[in-house]
Amino acid sequence: MKLKLRIWRQSDAAAKGKMVAYELDDVSEDASFLEMLDVLNERLIGEGDDPVAFDHDCREGICGSCSLVIDGQPHGPQGATTTCQLHMRKFKDGDSIDIEPWRAGAFPVIKDLVVDRSAFDRIIQAGGYISAPTGTAPDAHAAPIPKQDADAAFSAAACIGCGACVAACPNGSGMLFMAAKVAHLGLVPQGQPERATRVLGMVAAHDQAGFGGCTNAGECAAACPKEIGLDVIGRLNRDFRKAATRAA
Repeated sequence: MKLKLRIWRQSDAAAKGKMVAYELDDVSEDASFLEMLDVLNERLIGEGDDPVAFDHDCREGICGSCSLVIDGQPHGPQGATTTCQLHMRKFKDGDSIDIEPWRAGAFPVIKDLVVDRSAFDRIIQAGGYISAPTGTAPDAHAAPIPKQDADAAFSAAACIGCGACVAACPNGSGMLFMAAKVAHLGLVPQGQPERATRVLGMVAAHDQAGFGGCTNAGECAAACPKEIGLDVIGRLNRDFRKAATRAA
């Protein structure tokens, strides 16, 4: 298929960026979206031009590295799918596709489609851990956990930290990411010792990083490739109110 691409190009964090148009012929519908960009970059390199910079790693939908806004949608038009798992069969011959980086104050552009997501790391450092002693793995049934809690923790732990929730949110909030981390640790016995300090520390780190506030728009859950729901935000809010009251 033949495609027209409009891609955000920005040489560095201080430079002014712009959309640049490219045309690409003979794109296989079986190629992934990132493979299509690989083909474009091979051509650009052959022509002596600077290739388009974009994040990627596993290309299996589990690492959270890929981070593109495709035609205004984080990760593109296919729901519950990361950019690397999006295939060109979702597009038609002759389509014009806009490709941009995550847009959020807390995710400054480094180059082209690459953004700095280290703000997520600082949120994790503020409380995304447990103090369980290391050593031999305990027996799987040593600490009984109700199935409902185990299932909810597992669903929250599916978060890959890609940042699509932030890119989709009209406020640039990282609440869904943070709430998923708070929920999956707070639902299991191992996460109880730090439960109060965790939520207070992570919310403070979130706000200090420049993320916006959550107003329950719901765009984050709609864009999440792992289909994490808004219920984790409700759980975070309840934990935060309890922890803040006790700390007052």
